Amino acid sequence: MRILVDRRRCEGHGLCEGVAPKLLSADEGHAELLVDGDVPTDQQTAAVIAVRVCPIAALRMI
Repeated sequence: MRILVDRRRCEGHGLCEGVAPKLLSADEGHAELLVDGDVPTDQQTAAVIAVRVCPIAALRMI
């Protein structure tokens, strides 16, 4: 499972960082991934929640 960030859509609301601070950072107005590659097993629930709370659907799971 991986998270993709559409930086063109991201408006930097920071909700993703609030629910998944080990996976995402909202620095400089855009979400930045803090993991390279697959989401660690212990963070998968947080990843799914982060994707769901994005108000403009700038995140998705693959």
